[in-house]
Amino acid sequence: MKPVYITIEINGEPFNCSSNMSLQDVVHYLGLNSTTILLEYNKQIVSDQHLSNIFLKSDDQLEILTIVGGG
Repeated sequence: MKPVYITIEINGEPFNCSSNMSLQDVVHYLGLNSTTILLEYNKQIVSDQHLSNIFLKSDDQLEILTIVGGG
């Protein structure tokens, strides 16, 4: 069976991915640590505990903010 690809938006930029990817898969693919980011999925903040339960659909919008400590 041929894989199906969709286009979503990450931080305002188009991103092509497999239709069976979860938010956790995207975070892992991008090399991010889910405990140091804030992820907004279609204008809703998502807890890192729920990333593996949400699967992407065409035209979904993600905003990813990296949390950086400092002093």
